[in-house]
Amino acid sequence: MAKKTEEPVFIGIDLAWKASNPSGCAVIREERLVAQSGALGSNSEIIAFVAEHLPQKGGAVVAVDAPLRVPNQTGTRPCDAALSADWRRFHAGALPANRERLAEGGIVRGEALVAGLVQDLRFAEATTIPRRSQARLVCEVFPHPAHISLFGLERILKYKRGGVAERRAELARYQQLLRGLRKASPSLKGTKQLLTGVDVAELRGRGLKAYEDTLDAITCAYVASYLWAYGPKAAITYGSLVEGSILVPALPKKRDS
Repeated sequence: MAKKTEEPVFIGIDLAWKASNPSGCAVIREERLVAQSGALGSNSEIIAFVAEHLPQKGGAVVAVDAPLRVPNQTGTRPCDAALSADWRRFHAGALPANRERLAEGGIVRGEALVAGLVQDLRFAEATTIPRRSQARLVCEVFPHPAHISLFGLERILKYKRGGVAERRAELARYQQLLRGLRKASPSLKGTKQLLTGVDVAELRGRGLKAYEDTLDAITCAYVASYLWAYGPKAAITYGSLVEGSILVPALPKKRDS
């Protein structure tokens, strides 16, 4: 008898642009957060984390917040420029990505991560997520515009810059918004301890940054589950597989003006 197909897994990675910095990862299975970390190191460690949580028989979507394909030596990728033009009004523009800025020893970390996922775990790089696909797909996403679409914000959550007090206040707001996804569709449960049991006012230094990276990884994983549930009609794809691409949940029609 053929083995029953398992439920898909959605994995978010907030990938540090430099390999010397830690990265965040999170896993959603059956609309529940089942694993998370804000302190993963090398690409090998990240790929091992992904492998640990893959279903033996079933699909998976890995959504990464970092440039995954960067052919341009200087300047910016077309996908970054196009995204910024659409989302600048929400303060959600993308940083310019190029090889001069990102490559270490001629290698762009995101490209190497994708190559490892393809070679070791049979993933395919994707510019769209087909609705309820059973494939193993990896795509690039961007939390800031995703927050605008998913949470109905007028401006991005500004937890990355500014004074410590401001960052903590925005992280506390971030906690509340992620916690609210338990009532969304698809829902995200299993977050109570992480989101209500952590007082951001007590976080400092690396602990504060690791927590921020964990929340961004959860956003990435949720975006993967959202795009899988609703398909290409619910997404905007900027760019192409050749030049680099970014997937963003589309704004609701009533706000897309």
